[in-house]
Amino acid sequence: MKKLFVGMVVVLVGFLAAEVAVAEKDTIVIAHRGASGYMPEHTLEAYKLAIEQGADYIEPDLVMTRDGHLVARHDGYLSTTTNVADHPEFADRKRTIQGKTDWFVFDFTLEELKTLRTKQPRVSRGKQFDGQGTIPTIDEIVALAEGYKGKRKPVGLHIEMKRPDAFKQIDSELDKTLAALFSEISSKDIPLFFQCFDGNFLLKVGEISDVPLVMLIGGKPNMEGDWYELDIALEPFAGRVAGFGLNKALLVNKDGSATDIIDRAHSMGAVVHVWTVRNDQLHPMFKTVEQELKALYSMGVDGVFTDFPDTAISVRNSLKLLEPLIAND
Repeated sequence: MKKLFVGMVVVLVGFLAAEVAVAEKDTIVIAHRGASGYMPEHTLEAYKLAIEQGADYIEPDLVMTRDGHLVARHDGYLSTTTNVADHPEFADRKRTIQGKTDWFVFDFTLEELKTLRTKQPRVSRGKQFDGQGTIPTIDEIVALAEGYKGKRKPVGLHIEMKRPDAFKQIDSELDKTLAALFSEISSKDIPLFFQCFDGNFLLKVGEISDVPLVMLIGGKPNMEGDWYELDIALEPFAGRVAGFGLNKALLVNKDGSATDIIDRAHSMGAVVHVWTVRNDQLHPMFKTVEQELKALYSMGVDGVFTDFPDTAISVRNSLKLLEPLIAND
């Protein structure tokens, strides 16, 4: 990846030197799994902190329990984010699926999951909040967002369905279940996006719901493995999705020049939300996370996923202060 990093330095520093790093008024800050840099991810506490820090959207990743409840977890397995291993009553639930040996959320009822306590999965982050939270349902998350009405600008939900194919046996009409959920959320005037890596499922939901769709794209390393390229085409989604959720590595070519992916998406009328910016996981080409955020804002992204929403908001606000100065140059 060395060539990619060096190339990104060239193009992104170039943007900054040109003083075009001004965040657009519609650039949104999306709290990735909540304020997960500070609190265990996908907990009400992490979402609450993100909202209080000013995040425009919080991001719940949804999976499904054995009895059909949608709950927030990034992974289908439980050992890294909960204390399930400390519960002897669940020892026999541990099994191996596709080479992964663990406890899986779809083997538990909601009542059983609520007996678990959450923990910080990243060893580099603080553990002081371990054991305090529980796995939240989507209903609890919606209620949390709704509770801030009138206290601040509306907080939105940027919902992702993880591996919808894995839950077909539990809910054969998951698309309809989600469509009903989105209708209920919209009726509460909560801003909403629905994102998924499964394009077919995403569009299937879009056929029965008015929810704005975001197609997630991770891309792939090219054959030389030193930069990323698209692994699916954007064009089939033109006019069918509201936006694309892109791996930020897709924004730069091998030679360090900016790709045309943002312009292509915008020409389709689609927004671009990029993932993921982390204060404690910098790319080698940046000395600070502020540099990385300024570079991304300058490239014209419409939204940034981050574990540390307060930092992204601070940088965005600092750039907005430059707008009058740049306009008068």
